[in-house]
Amino acid sequence: MKQLTGKANNIDSAVIGKITTENNHFRNKKDLIYVTSNDIIPSGYLAVITSQSNINTEKKNIIGDVRNITELHENDIVTIDPEGKISVVYDINSNHNVIFITERCNSNCIMCPQPPINHEDNYFDENIKLISLIDKSEKYIGITGGEPTLIGEKLFDILSAIHKRIPNASINILSNGIKFENYEYTKQFAQSIKQDLVVDIPLYSDIDNIHNSIVRTNSFYKTIKGIYNLAKFNIKIGIRIVIHKMNYERLPELAEFIYSNFPFIYHIAFMQMEPIGNAKDNLDNLWIDPLDYNKELEKAINILNNRDLHVSIYNAQLCILPQKLRRFAVQSISDWKNIYIDECGQCLQKAKCPGFFASSKEIHSRGISAI
Repeated sequence: MKQLTGKANNIDSAVIGKITTENNHFRNKKDLIYVTSNDIIPSGYLAVITSQSNINTEKKNIIGDVRNITELHENDIVTIDPEGKISVVYDINSNHNVIFITERCNSNCIMCPQPPINHEDNYFDENIKLISLIDKSEKYIGITGGEPTLIGEKLFDILSAIHKRIPNASINILSNGIKFENYEYTKQFAQSIKQDLVVDIPLYSDIDNIHNSIVRTNSFYKTIKGIYNLAKFNIKIGIRIVIHKMNYERLPELAEFIYSNFPFIYHIAFMQMEPIGNAKDNLDNLWIDPLDYNKELEKAINILNNRDLHVSIYNAQLCILPQKLRRFAVQSISDWKNIYIDECGQCLQKAKCPGFFASSKEIHSRGISAI
C-alpha cells in the first residue's frame, strides 16, 4: 500500500480516518483527517497532516513534516501510527482496494510475495472502522491476507459490515481454500453472503506432490475438497496459477485437470510471479524467463478457452506474449506497485499493457521491447 512518513505529535495509538482537504466549519469532523500545506492548524479533526515542520502542536494530533502530501486525496482512508507512518488503506482513485484481514497463513508458499507471520495485532476492529468509512458508491472491494478464513466466523461479520455499507459492491476474496474443506464452515460462509462474491483459490499443479511442495503444506486434497464444498453452495470460484520453474512444464495438464474436475469454475488466471518476499529468497529455484514457458502457457490457455471457460493472464507484459495470447492479458497489478521501465517509453501499446511489479524493475524477461 502507499505510505508516507512524518513526525507524529500527541499520537499514542493507531488512528484511522478519512482524508479531507476542505476545512468546513459545519462538517462533522470526528472521523476526518485534515491535510494542509500551511501552518494554520484547525481544531476538531481526528488528526491533521501537514507538510510544515515548525508548528505549534498544543494538544492536537498532528503529523508534521510530511512530504508528497499531494498524494493524499479527498476521501482516501488512512491509518497513522505513533511513529508517524501514514498508510493509505483505501485509495479513492484506485480499482484495487482491499481489506487486509490477517498476516497469518496456514500455507507458506515458496513464492509468496508477503510471507506469513505467526503473531500479529488484531485487525478486526480497524477493518470494521475502515468499512464504515468507505465511499458508499464503491463498486469493488477485495479481501486478502495472509489467509482470511483464519479469523473464523469473524469473516462473516466483515462480510455483513461490507453489505451494510456498500451493498452494491462486488467482493473478491483471496483464499487458499483449505478452511472450506469444513462443510459446516462453508455452509455458514455461504449464508453470510448477501452480494456478488468470488473466492479465488490457488492451484499450482495437477500433481499433489508438486502443489504441496510449492505451498509447503500437505493441503492439495483439502483445497480440492474446499473447491467442491464452495461449489455445492453455488459460490463463484476462481483459480489462480502463479507460474515458475517448479510448475510451468505441466500447465497443459493442469488445464485439462481443471476442465475435467471443475467445469463450473468462474475464472482461471495464469499469473507471472512477483519477485519479492519468499520468491526473491528462492529465486534460483523459481525464476524462469516468461519467454521460456510461452509454449506451455499457450497450450493451457487454448485448452480452457476452446471449452468456453473464462481465462486470463495476469501481470504479463504484452511484448513477451505471443500475438494470439495478448487479448487474454489483464491489467491486474495494484496501482501503487505498478511500474513501466525505460524500454516501455516508446511502446505504442503501453496504455494497454499490464506493466511490471515495482520489484520486477531489475528482474524481468530478456524479451522486453517496445511494440
